Amino acid sequence: MKRTKLITASALLLSACASQGGIMKTPMIFVFESGPEGFNTKTVFVDNGEEVVAFDAQFTPALAESSLKFLKTKTSHPVTNLVITHPNPDKFNGASVYKKIGAKIISSELTAANIEGTHAYKKYFFVEMAKMFKADEYPTPVAVDETFTNRLDLRLRNGDVIELLETGIPGVSTNQTVAYVAGAEALIVGDLVHDSAHAWLEGGIVKGQATPTISSWIENLELLKKEFSGDVIVYGGRGEAGKASVVFDRQISYLKKADHIVSAYVQKLGTKANSELTGPNAGVHAAALTKEFEAAFPDYKLAYMIQYGVYGLANSKLAR
Repeated sequence: MKRTKLITASALLLSACASQGGIMKTPMIFVFESGPEGFNTKTVFVDNGEEVVAFDAQFTPALAESSLKFLKTKTSHPVTNLVITHPNPDKFNGASVYKKIGAKIISSELTAANIEGTHAYKKYFFVEMAKMFKADEYPTPVAVDETFTNRLDLRLRNGDVIELLETGIPGVSTNQTVAYVAGAEALIVGDLVHDSAHAWLEGGIVKGQATPTISSWIENLELLKKEFSGDVIVYGGRGEAGKASVVFDRQISYLKKADHIVSAYVQKLGTKANSELTGPNAGVHAAALTKEFEAAFPDYKLAYMIQYGVYGLANSKLAR
């Protein structure tokens, strides 16, 4: 019931903003995408003609710097706010760079609360297991400057409004914030949508465990589909931007098929599933599942997302 009220409230807020002249008239949207070293993460910039709001900070400070260099080729307006859409390291690791240039770091209370546990889990993996960083080289999260519970009316200097909504339920991660930019008819959804690209199926980090929840990820999409439809352009954390009337249904279909592929694979392993998927052969099975996904979705990009993230979904299918 709480989530239904949240979405209904958003419609009322948009109507109020329209009557008060608080909706941007001509915002520009610019999108920076890292390479595989940053998991092809997208930073979305909204420029209202006077200032810029950034969404998601990239996996490392160096990539955050690259995102800002890209922005300078598009506009000279300052970045005043950085919004973290959900607690994954490619969204918050680079936030220190934005804070240094004076941007306010904003997230929901849930995202702020879940950053610490996610950071500890990911630092251990990237330092101790993947050996990609030394312990003192792995990025340290910076404090969030402003948090909100369900909804924030982010009012810019000239009165323009960007509406931030926290759905309060797990999606690609433990929770999810989306942003509606009315003047551009744009919806920024973080990694809830990977249109034409494979999804990150690890799940959110809960009590030190990867915890995927495909059903609530789909629930997020169904809620947004009811509220934002037609020609609203959806900007996901990876993949292509596209119309809400297309991308939500396509993402739901992808997730249902992904869940079926992984469930069938685990069932086929039978009694050996636990030892195979959590033991020394785990990488072999991840590679095999990646091939199955590539066959099922031949036009989708970023197959490495399956290779490295599918363990979460696969392990969730094991008998406990």
